[in-house]
Amino acid sequence: MKRRSRTLSPLFLLPALLLLALAVACGGEETPEPTPVVPLGSGGAAQPTTDPGIAPPLVDVEDTPPPAETVEVSPQEDAILTAPFPPNVNPLTGETVTDPAVLQRRPIAVKISNAPAVVRPQSGLNAADLVFEHYAEGGVTRFTAVFYDGDASPIGSIRSGRLIDLEIPRMYDAAFAYSGSSAGVRQRIVNSIFFDRVISPDFGHGGFFRVEDPSKAFEHTLFTDTEGLRAILEERGLNTPPAFNGSMTFREQPPEGGTPASSVEIHYIATDVTWQYDDASGRWLRWTDGEVHSDANTGEQLSFANVFVLAANHVETDILEDMVAGGHYSIEIQLWGEGPASIFRDGQRFDGQWRRNGDTEMVSFYDSSGNALPLDVGNSFVQLVPLGFDGLIVNP
Repeated sequence: MKRRSRTLSPLFLLPALLLLALAVACGGEETPEPTPVVPLGSGGAAQPTTDPGIAPPLVDVEDTPPPAETVEVSPQEDAILTAPFPPNVNPLTGETVTDPAVLQRRPIAVKISNAPAVVRPQSGLNAADLVFEHYAEGGVTRFTAVFYDGDASPIGSIRSGRLIDLEIPRMYDAAFAYSGSSAGVRQRIVNSIFFDRVISPDFGHGGFFRVEDPSKAFEHTLFTDTEGLRAILEERGLNTPPAFNGSMTFREQPPEGGTPASSVEIHYIATDVTWQYDDASGRWLRWTDGEVHSDANTGEQLSFANVFVLAANHVETDILEDMVAGGHYSIEIQLWGEGPASIFRDGQRFDGQWRRNGDTEMVSFYDSSGNALPLDVGNSFVQLVPLGFDGLIVNP
């Protein structure tokens, strides 16, 4: 079973008959001609929902005596993993953990800079379960990394939150660590249902520190770590198990219907991303702007089991973010409803849809027939792009 290397640390429930219909993938020997530019989505906005989402029902175990000790479950190599997961399986990665106690902690979403280039290599990205890359403004991108069973020290550099960060903490019942925000974004965070789980210097919170570097401006020197952030959550009584709403689905073996993909390019306005599939490790390796993108904590290249390209409606709001070049306005990435998605795993591309039908529901993935699209076991990197995006190039 493939596992990611972590130096720093030891999404819908579907009918069984549908899940069993997924077959072992065929790895065709012939390579088709490349189709270099592949738009994702083309039409109107995804439809928002006012449904606040319904948390999964509690299971009545009053009449069932607790086991004398935790029984760890080792999933079969070709088993389909979906909710409810065994107590020692991470619902965000499908990975079996050594200590199930780490899954009784609150996930933490952390805001991490990606521009200018001097902030690379960032610290802690390889230890995250999920990383979202999205447009900030001015064509540059920024990351939100979700840490659940993994730990990292340091993590950063830490930067300001954006409107997408009203969605990610709700999707994963997570805390949110960041520094700075425009007045409009700040007020929405204050009014959010997860404000009690926010950790930020903006509100006088600890958990952050400076790592001085003469080659970097002051705003690029703020860092944090999972230990300090979880200590703050403990003090608040909020380092508690998450109530995940919805489910990702995992399977070691890829499903049928994939097409070859040896490398994936995502051309944002101000930055270029390349993922290359590494047969030896069975993982995707990342380059940014033509340079190897590594994790400063380990020196290792960023390595993920799954890469998602999700197209969602992007709307420019009236929230002013800065005055550079006449000013830039905050972008609302409408990650609700549904939209087109391409999933890259095992050196193959699988096209389908992402769905999120409630505020507290996590994003889940489906093939063209409406069946759950299983992900590879391991961490995932999410590339958010606008509807109609024509900067995706897939090489077979």
